[in-house]
Amino acid sequence: MVIKVFLASSSGSTAIKKKQQDVLGFLEALKVDYAPLDIACNEDNRMWMRENVPVEKKPTNGIPLPPQIFNEESYCGDYETFFDAKEDNAVYAFLGLPPPPGSKKREVPMEECNRDEHTEEVEAEVGGETGEEAAEEAAEEKVAEEKEAVKDTEESLENTKAPVKEEEAQEEAEDEEAKEEEELRQLEEEEEEVTEEAEQEEEDE
Repeated sequence: MVIKVFLASSSGSTAIKKKQQDVLGFLEALKVDYAPLDIACNEDNRMWMRENVPVEKKPTNGIPLPPQIFNEESYCGDYETFFDAKEDNAVYAFLGLPPPPGSKKREVPMEECNRDEHTEEVEAEVGGETGEEAAEEAAEEKVAEEKEAVKDTEESLENTKAPVKEEEAQEEAEDEEAKEEEELRQLEEEEEEVTEEAEQEEEDE
């Protein structure tokens, strides 16, 4: 049984390219035999894919987008259903393949028996990563995202403070200027008073 993955090698969509790479990368990690079939360069591949995707699985416009996954003639699903199967640790069931011999369930303590029945199989498939390790990685990623968000907030606040500081400096400069003008006016008034007193004294003499 060969898994057929219908792809568009010359797709201009970054999202489609990423989905295709995700599917192929995961199949390679599981060492699953697959055949990539290009619908961009091969009209037969494109027509076969469109005709064999079930009607209920097609989008409203009737044209299914790659990647589309088949097991020989049997339709497995598109990227979304593949992703859901990967999240549920059920990729082999999704592909219609028996788990490899090396992925037999290992014996677990009774308190672990309530874990997902596929967990042990997928641990063997992807190199022994446990659900706890995956949870720790997810927690670390969340902490990193929160730190990044805090950093962005601090930078935003700094950018907000900068104009405020400029305004304060401008106000201080204006206050200083007004103060100097007031002092200058007082000096002029004092000079006028002195001049008037001098003139008065001369008149009195």
